[in-house]
Amino acid sequence: MSLARAVPALILLAGLSCARHDPAALLEVVEVETYWIVDSPREDQNFIAPAVRFRLRNKGSVQLSSVQARARFPGTSEEEPWGSIQEQVSYWREPLPPGEERLVTVRSVGRYQAAADPEDMLRSPGFKDPRAEVFVRIGNSNWAKLAEVPVERRIGAPGLPDLAQP
Repeated sequence: MSLARAVPALILLAGLSCARHDPAALLEVVEVETYWIVDSPREDQNFIAPAVRFRLRNKGSVQLSSVQARARFPGTSEEEPWGSIQEQVSYWREPLPPGEERLVTVRSVGRYQAAADPEDMLRSPGFKDPRAEVFVRIGNSNWAKLAEVPVERRIGAPGLPDLAQP
């Protein structure tokens, strides 16, 4: 094969190996739970942040080696929604095989703060309930929104004793 034919063939093969995956077609969010995390108090102030926990399932037929998740926490009337830190779900050393799922927890970087106890913050008449919007991507694909749920007024992850009860 001449060099003139080999170069286009190599470019075509490189392009196929770097094809973008469609997160909405290959991934599924199941068992979504929301709650509030209590951060360490500082200077007589308590802090709570919304969190979303879910299982991310590979519903495709290929192993996924670079999956990330993040969330957005828009309120009912807030101009700027709270975001989250990206969570690495899988990478080349621990890929996500077809049919398998991973437990993912994403917390907001934004928080409510008050001198009140965390449980009282949730009961405040001025408290604004956010939603959790879950986004995922595979490699360098675009982010795909796979879930949107209200954040439950609950301190601590489901399955733990309800810390807001006396």
